[in-house]
Amino acid sequence: MMTDLRYPLKGNTVPFWAVPIFGIILPWAIFFGIYFKKKNFYDLHHGILGILYSVLITAVITDAIKDGVGRPRPDFFWRCFPDGKDVYDNITTGVICHGEKSVIKEGHKSFPSGHTSWSFAGLGFLAWYLAGKITAFDRRGHIAKLCIVFLPLLIAALVAVSRVDDYWHHWQDVFAGALIGLTVASFCYLQFFPYPFDADAFWPHAYTVQLAEERNSRNANSYSVRPTEIETVNIPGHGGITLRDTLNDVESGSRS
Repeated sequence: MMTDLRYPLKGNTVPFWAVPIFGIILPWAIFFGIYFKKKNFYDLHHGILGILYSVLITAVITDAIKDGVGRPRPDFFWRCFPDGKDVYDNITTGVICHGEKSVIKEGHKSFPSGHTSWSFAGLGFLAWYLAGKITAFDRRGHIAKLCIVFLPLLIAALVAVSRVDDYWHHWQDVFAGALIGLTVASFCYLQFFPYPFDADAFWPHAYTVQLAEERNSRNANSYSVRPTEIETVNIPGHGGITLRDTLNDVESGSRS
């Protein structure tokens, strides 16, 4: 096993602090841009809330699995033996690490990839969001719309590839991280927004419900207005007719 974990110890091509920038801040900027154009607070609120749910739930799941599995990273050998001299227990054949404890502990968090799961949680939610906003699945065959939808996923995939290239994760780690992030992002998006191919895909569920309630309220008010009953009355000597509100006459008579 240690032979397969001798990959060089390298830094991060994508630092950890950069993941929230393009996984959370970038989608927020798009949400605010649409808000300033459409002035729909429901859309802004549910977009921000949904992506926060997606990223935070993914982070909890990822960290729980990391601590439970404890798979060594591809560069674990150099974390365990910084001088390159490997030492093992003669009886149990266990590894006797003499590296820095914090570095060794971090070396046991390979599965799944946190960078990847976070990226797909945030950018996967953004891909769903853009698909609904630009009506990518309106059956008109606009390939350019699909390119816009897949662009966030491409960025997340490049982050995943960098984790393998930096020898911080095995390919199985980034595959599992992408699956976790994208699955959670899908559930969180559909919690607040319709499917992108629905007729009402542009706005969140709450806004659609509000419009339906307002429409039902207007209809109820229109039915509550009493129609006037009209009868024709002949006017002697004038050769014509006039209209009279019989309900008003009845009510005035009853009051008198």
